[in-house]
Amino acid sequence: MRFKITVVGAGNVGATLTQRLAERNYADIVLVDIVEGLPQGKALDMLEAGPIVGYDSLVTGTNGYEETAGSDVVLITSGVARKPGMSRDDLVMTNATIVASVARQVAEQSPDSVIVVVSNPLDAMAQVAKAVSGFPRERVIGMAGVLDTARFRTFIARELDASVLDVAAYVLGGHGDTMVPLTSLTTVAGVPVSELIPAERLESIVQRARDGGAEIVALLKTGSAYYAPSAAAAQMTDAILLDTRQVLPCAVHLDGEYGIRGLYTGVPARLGAGGLVDVVEVALSDGDRAALHRSAASVQQLVDLMDSRRADIDPSMPALGEAVAVG
Repeated sequence: MRFKITVVGAGNVGATLTQRLAERNYADIVLVDIVEGLPQGKALDMLEAGPIVGYDSLVTGTNGYEETAGSDVVLITSGVARKPGMSRDDLVMTNATIVASVARQVAEQSPDSVIVVVSNPLDAMAQVAKAVSGFPRERVIGMAGVLDTARFRTFIARELDASVLDVAAYVLGGHGDTMVPLTSLTTVAGVPVSELIPAERLESIVQRARDGGAEIVALLKTGSAYYAPSAAAAQMTDAILLDTRQVLPCAVHLDGEYGIRGLYTGVPARLGAGGLVDVVEVALSDGDRAALHRSAASVQQLVDLMDSRRADIDPSMPALGEAVAVG
């Protein structure tokens, strides 16, 4: 029996993600978008690539959710990018309204699915998806850490002219300026990175990782990254559907782990059948732990904003809650 995957949003991230998943040939994919003809056209184009590339995945485009019924995994990529003159608060409220609408329809059509949130601001949108869907934390996970870690690994590998496959690293925390690359745990072929790169230079690489998305936006002038984000979401989908139990840095609704409860924050998570298997707690230095808590606090600010205006997002959405530091 083949898996069924839904990708919501037929923009660059969603369409590229759909193509990556189709080429894996283990699932049929439904691509959803509100723009008439857009998901249908892209889906048909991908379907016609099957005989050339060598996959039999059925790719369907639709403007509704009926065809998504019974999906095993739903990936939410829909949302708007920040436009000139748009405040951060406006962006949060606009995308929260979109994600809430999607999550409600996903819960109706695929009540046993795992939701992977890709929309930004990532951690806050995952909080909305969980609240509206009513799913347990195991079945609502955010994609951010896989992408941020990939960027960090890439920059270290290029600095040392090494293979990215030899760079082991984790980036924790929120997806944005407050992310926390764990340099003390980063190694290259087993050698601590601190022995290979001077501290000042390493800090500049850390900052480049934090600015990774903005760097690409500046180069593209219009639009944002989609090759690496789609690859990251596909890797998470592999882990869930194929039950690999791979440990990946993801946004997870914490329940006391790392001293945080009630908030989505990026941490190492083991993914498998059904979504989150468990949170892996690595030993953090006092500095890294404090940085992780600062990152969580910045996410909490967005959650507080949405809570104060949740009637504008979804009148029936329950309170998103207040995170509690537990140590």
